[in-house]
Amino acid sequence: MELSINREKNLRILVTGGGGFIGGAVIRKLLLESSFYIFNLDKLSYASDLTSINKTISSLGGDCEERYKLLKVDLSNSSETHSAVKLANPDLIMHLAAESHVDKSINGPVEFIKSNILGTFNLLEATREHYEKLSYERKSHFRFHHISTDEVYGTLGIKGKFKESSQYDPRSPYSASKASSDHLVKSWYHTFGIPILVTNCSNNYGPWQYHEKLIPKIIINALNNSKIPIYGKGENIRDWLFVRDHADALIQVVSKGVIGENYCIGGNEEKTNNQIVEMICNYLDKVKPQNNSYKNLITYVEDRKGHDFRYSIDISKIKKELNWEPKYKFKDCLELTVDWYI
Repeated sequence: MELSINREKNLRILVTGGGGFIGGAVIRKLLLESSFYIFNLDKLSYASDLTSINKTISSLGGDCEERYKLLKVDLSNSSETHSAVKLANPDLIMHLAAESHVDKSINGPVEFIKSNILGTFNLLEATREHYEKLSYERKSHFRFHHISTDEVYGTLGIKGKFKESSQYDPRSPYSASKASSDHLVKSWYHTFGIPILVTNCSNNYGPWQYHEKLIPKIIINALNNSKIPIYGKGENIRDWLFVRDHADALIQVVSKGVIGENYCIGGNEEKTNNQIVEMICNYLDKVKPQNNSYKNLITYVEDRKGHDFRYSIDISKIKKELNWEPKYKFKDCLELTVDWYI
């Protein structure tokens, strides 16, 4: 059953991790473009920020406040998770809540096990209880959309791309915990019949991203005239996806995706870390010049343990089946992002 966020009325959607970077972009889009009742389940950790959502609600006025509800819940708490799902009574679930910083997973993996594995398990069990009680009509359009990462596939050399059939080969505690959650979601589909969708995305960037990630860290350190640390020789390659493109893709998948399928989402914008930092510094030299180039702040540091060399996404499946492809250009959106942080 295909859904349209522009036509469907009064559907109830539970978004986990809506206080995060990508979750916030999804909720803003839903507030702007749908009439859904939106339940934002978030434990409100150090990286959560509800400012953008609150600003969107204030600017829209009308029934927005009535259509949005925050549920402060930690998914690692089973009883709270079950209660939250019961309260939200959702027609759709978009599961974005996750610990996602690789360095933190190396220094303290236990939180990643609790959040990404145990949290997903608790949500799946609460969903199973909820789904089994739904009417036939509501079951026909119910979906559990699990949002994951390309890092579950491990690393690539100079050639090749990840696609939906790529072998799982996670290299960090973070990616291993996300791979585990992917497998849990798929097994709840095959064993219990929960109608699921899974997406694996490349590196996101854009306004509102927490400062521990690469692009905001470069920008903020430069603006503070602090050293800009780059791992190893700066030659690691990532495929970059603007967060608004990602939110658009996620809505396409939850609306039109085939139950039980995986979809890989990428930006078709591969860049080395050296290219990223040089582009940011060159732009800052132009819009916020100082005596010396910001590039003088670049400092190469000891490489991250198990640092994957390259990620690249083949988007041919989502492009062919769901008519989605990225529409934002990296250079333009990087400059937009730098302007926002300034």
